[in-house]
Amino acid sequence: MESKMEKIISLTKRRGFIYAGSEIYGGLSGTWDYGPLGVLLKNNIKNLWWKKFILDREDIFGLESSILMNTKVWEASGHIKGFSDQLVECKKCRKRFRADLLKTECCPECGGELAEKRQFNTMFKTFIGPIENTASQIYLRPETAQGMFVNFKNTIDSFHPKLPFGFAQIGRAFRNEINPENFLFRIREFEQMEIEYFINPPTGEEWGKLFDYWLKEMHDWLKEIGLKEKNIFNREVGEKDRAHYSKKTIDIDYNYPFGKDELCAIAYRTDFDLKAHKLNYYDEETKKTFIPHVIEPTFGIDRIILALLCEVYDEDEMGGEKRVVLKFNPKLAPIRTAVFPLLANKPKLIEKARKVYKILKPEMTTIWDDIGNIGKRYRRQDEIGTPFCITIDFQTLEDDTVTIRDRDTGKQERIEISKLTKQLKDNILK
Repeated sequence: MESKMEKIISLTKRRGFIYAGSEIYGGLSGTWDYGPLGVLLKNNIKNLWWKKFILDREDIFGLESSILMNTKVWEASGHIKGFSDQLVECKKCRKRFRADLLKTECCPECGGELAEKRQFNTMFKTFIGPIENTASQIYLRPETAQGMFVNFKNTIDSFHPKLPFGFAQIGRAFRNEINPENFLFRIREFEQMEIEYFINPPTGEEWGKLFDYWLKEMHDWLKEIGLKEKNIFNREVGEKDRAHYSKKTIDIDYNYPFGKDELCAIAYRTDFDLKAHKLNYYDEETKKTFIPHVIEPTFGIDRIILALLCEVYDEDEMGGEKRVVLKFNPKLAPIRTAVFPLLANKPKLIEKARKVYKILKPEMTTIWDDIGNIGKRYRRQDEIGTPFCITIDFQTLEDDTVTIRDRDTGKQERIEISKLTKQLKDNILK
């Protein structure tokens, strides 16, 4: 019997959400490609995040920094010396594992004896220019945060913001994971949505209120996209497990099918990064120069997509038939509406349906579907999470009304074509 995770992976491939990277050549471990529906879903998530945390606020500035950066950035930030995991190798089968993720003292694959632990830097190395030597060696960024820190002075000079304020960025990061696992959960190329929120150097525990504020903002957004509160948990990371720059970190865990694990996180990075890059802030009112501290809310898009798929995947019964359905919040659904002619062999129905399709297409993501009978079309749209299906039938030709069918309830109502766009938008945005 297939597990829930296996069903989700199968559905995402079959319906064009997510494909294994380089699949026709045997794949590449830890890489995944987003298909047509996956790209739409991903962009909807990014757009909602950008709206909440940048467009709807006055204190956050959006940035987009380069993936390739001067090696001195990573020397200053401590990544070259300290960005590593403990690796162990099986003496028998030679497979390698992250020591902190092992639950046994022997090889989980063959039961063989494990060698001594050793440090493994997880940054990807590459070279810039035509000559490959140590002078031309650089790294693919393992996080997006440093791109914001090194642009601190540039943005200050351009906009002169008053504390507190923040930078936000969406971008790719790369980590040479020892053991990619659990579909999108642990991968080597991923995308982050991060905020670096700069505050006055606090006295005592003053930073705690802003830390709690941002933690609540993160929870509010996770609920807004459709993750249930009962599946989300705060876990404070112990001192030994925290990143070297963090005074406090809380991982927000999600209850995945394989267990509770990290979805996103918030860290109090103190003044570590700006101090490391020798950057400071001049307060024009007090005429003082100092180094701000930083609170960092960070989200991994791929893990959010995985959690969302686990949350919205459902198997139920409708009209006496079993179905698989993705119950996306309509604001996130890759396809918001599907347009059907009742019969695919009736030119007048097709012509009218095409007119309705052309009305909706510029207003929202809309798909045309005339393959198979109406029941099969409904099931297909349910499986990709389309919240509303519009059917053009013979009554449409008489009175210019169509039926709207709701994905979750199966209920249908008739509405005039002239009112269709507004009603759909109201239902999607409510």
